[in-house]
Amino acid sequence: MSLIAFDFDGTLSDSEMTVLLAERAGVADEVAEITERAMNDELSYAESLYQRAALLEGLGATEVEDAFDAVRIRPGAARLIERLRAEGHHVAVLTGGFERGVEAALAREGVSVDTIVANRLPTDADGALTGEAEGPLIEGTKDDALADLAAEAGVPMAETVAVGDGANDLPMLEVAGLAVGFVPKSAVRPVCDSVVASMYRLGKVLESHGVLAAEA
Repeated sequence: MSLIAFDFDGTLSDSEMTVLLAERAGVADEVAEITERAMNDELSYAESLYQRAALLEGLGATEVEDAFDAVRIRPGAARLIERLRAEGHHVAVLTGGFERGVEAALAREGVSVDTIVANRLPTDADGALTGEAEGPLIEGTKDDALADLAAEAGVPMAETVAVGDGANDLPMLEVAGLAVGFVPKSAVRPVCDSVVASMYRLGKVLESHGVLAAEA
């Protein structure tokens, strides 16, 4: 058994949750600028997330629900997750994004993963965003999350696979047995063992490394 850890926004999904929320709050340009700086390692992830969450303060419950309902996983992602789980692997999502969006996107495709480690945007009594953010992957890093999950699942770190694209994925890509960049940012590419641009190609990489059996 291997442990396969996916980043979500920009990797398993082509949606960026903070962008979807920001569009509905009318602060898309400001949020995009902060996101880009963080992904290029010019700003700490924690600082960037707190700044983006603050810009979303007051966004109402209906708009929040609408934004999370718009999150989609990439073509072929559901099939790949199903194959991994059918072959007995532990599939995890480790994301600085938000639980509600991950759960909604997976449910829409009728697929589930073994573990989701994600952050949350607290809401007030009326369901509006408070402008705060909380969760294990704000100050915490994905290398620690991956190591903790591997220990819980009884999987050696050499048998772990990490798939990501941005600067906050660097820690887990550096410690994983196999590091795969999904259209990675320039700062991320040097640590990747393989680079892919589709879930189909990711499946082929996993086949070539013996993680998945080759499809007929």
